[in-house]
Amino acid sequence: MSEIDVFLVSFSLCLIINYILPKYNFLIDKKFFPHKSFVSNNAVPISGGLIFILSTLIFLRFENIFSYIIFLIFFVGILSDLNTIKSPYKRFFLQIIVILALVFLSKTFILSIRIPLFDHLLTFTLFKYFFVIFCFLILINGSNFIDGVNTLLIGYFISVLLIVIILINEYNLVFESQNLKIIFSVLLILLVFNFFEKFFCGDSGSYVISLIVGYYLIELSNLNLIISPYFIACLLWYPAYECLFSMVRKKIKKTKITGPDNSHLHQLLFSFFIKKLRFKRWIISSLTGISINTYNLIIFFIALENISQTKTLIFLIVVNIILYNFVYFLLKKKVSRFISLN
Repeated sequence: MSEIDVFLVSFSLCLIINYILPKYNFLIDKKFFPHKSFVSNNAVPISGGLIFILSTLIFLRFENIFSYIIFLIFFVGILSDLNTIKSPYKRFFLQIIVILALVFLSKTFILSIRIPLFDHLLTFTLFKYFFVIFCFLILINGSNFIDGVNTLLIGYFISVLLIVIILINEYNLVFESQNLKIIFSVLLILLVFNFFEKFFCGDSGSYVISLIVGYYLIELSNLNLIISPYFIACLLWYPAYECLFSMVRKKIKKTKITGPDNSHLHQLLFSFFIKKLRFKRWIISSLTGISINTYNLIIFFIALENISQTKTLIFLIVVNIILYNFVYFLLKKKVSRFISLN
């Protein structure tokens, strides 16, 4: 199947699904929560997950077990998108069940993080299950957080896949990259529609995309010991840290950890651009996503030149975290000043 076929089918699905869903008022973001109307006041379809999973089912050749798992996590996301599962605790529980099934059936574990004591703990069955499930949970929920502005989620994982495809080709690694190339092609089409705010990925899309990419990255690392585990961490640092930082921030503020808010980095950057630029909201939303992804892509290329250099990669991750915190609190201060002046 050629890339042109993937482009044509994905493009057609985008047009057809985004025509049908509004007509029947299905999978339309009805702003159940205030944070969903923060960037866009329009009723935007949350069809990205549906388009993505249909495209992957047409073109990809997953193992049967993995196909079932992908469908299950998509189903959990759809129930959340439809507001059928209102409780975040129920959603979290279902996520754990699906990820546990994936890990148990596929035996996908994180084998090492190159810290002797921690690696020793990873030899214990219970701990290695806990750790990989924890990492997947942080990844998929962090990815859901960053689906708040145009191009951010999709553009981020396009950047990750681009780096991985280059890595496999340059180093002739042991890994079948065809599925990654197909996913990359599908996401490119989705990016175009998302840029113009024709849809969001929703919970279903963010869960499916991040789970598939996370799974492949663990497999890539386990099959090629030349790759430091911190290279994988560097590729996924942003959604992971977004999730962890959000949890700590809410804990400090003594607000509900599972509750939505409008204080994520991309939302603050969007608010800053809104005050500084005279563009339509959807353009500023796309600009926000592009700005964050441009920084991350630069970091990814630096990491690509140091795939085995654990110390360098840890340094990069630390720099990312420091810069994130600095920019976050700077924007928080500026946005608060804008609000007080108004």
